[in-house]
Amino acid sequence: MNFNKEQANRIEYIETVIKNYLPKEEGFQKTIFEAMNYSVLGGGKRIRPMLMLETYRLFGGADQSYIEPFIAAIEMIHSYSLVHDDLPAMDNDEYRRGRKTTHIVYGEAMGILAGDGLLNYAFETACKAFKVNSAERDSTVLYERIRKAAKAMEILGQKAGVYGMIGGQVVDIEGIHHEDSPLEKLNCVYKLKTSALIEASMMIGAILAGANDAEAAIVEDMAANIGLAFQIQDDILDVTSTVEVLGKPVHSDERNEKITYVTLLGIDKAKEQVEELTQKALAGFDSLNRKNEYLKELINRLITRIK
Repeated sequence: MNFNKEQANRIEYIETVIKNYLPKEEGFQKTIFEAMNYSVLGGGKRIRPMLMLETYRLFGGADQSYIEPFIAAIEMIHSYSLVHDDLPAMDNDEYRRGRKTTHIVYGEAMGILAGDGLLNYAFETACKAFKVNSAERDSTVLYERIRKAAKAMEILGQKAGVYGMIGGQVVDIEGIHHEDSPLEKLNCVYKLKTSALIEASMMIGAILAGANDAEAAIVEDMAANIGLAFQIQDDILDVTSTVEVLGKPVHSDERNEKITYVTLLGIDKAKEQVEELTQKALAGFDSLNRKNEYLKELINRLITRIK
């Protein structure tokens, strides 16, 4: 398998899907559409939609038109979270993915509204998975399609909301201090703020393809380990990488006086945690007894990335 070629093909497909679901830039409110599209089309590795798609394939999902609304929706939600993260009231960053952040280009008010717009539009987009074509009028097939889509919507809402990503952002904004169980609180932030959308991505892919409850639980645990390892690796890269390589500011954690795995444990211990979590994630993958070599390699690479 030529991983880089396979990855390029998948990114091209995902980009096409996302563009197909983005709003047209027209009407009196076209500025919001421009800001939303600027935010979503600003590059990135499309990790969450790719994990969703490959988990769907792992469980035998074949009808890609069924999952496409969720592929677009998860990237809209991820992009909205980045737009709001970059705002002056939060991380106050001027660059994202190697270019000016949305609020720098369109102004702070429009940055807030672009994030709001993307979050709402994501669920409007995901609802398109409920669309029924003439071949699915059979009651059993129709019921299964609607049941799986409804479960996927529930997961998307929960993992993106106050019990997921937004909850993690709340804890992060309120701050982590050395006197209040910092590692436990940091794990809570990473579990909710980062892992939750990765869990949503992989669980939705599994459920739409027909995974049972036990399999979905394994996928959720696997994705949680991936998300935590991914965020710890971000902590490491914030110290060891450069803005040119990373595409966003480095040493921002130090500038914002944030407690991270690196500040608590040091780089070497943080790297050990990444390795341990990676092995747990891959062990979960193997326990499913299903084949998708590209997904397995993707998991390994995205965790241990150098940029």
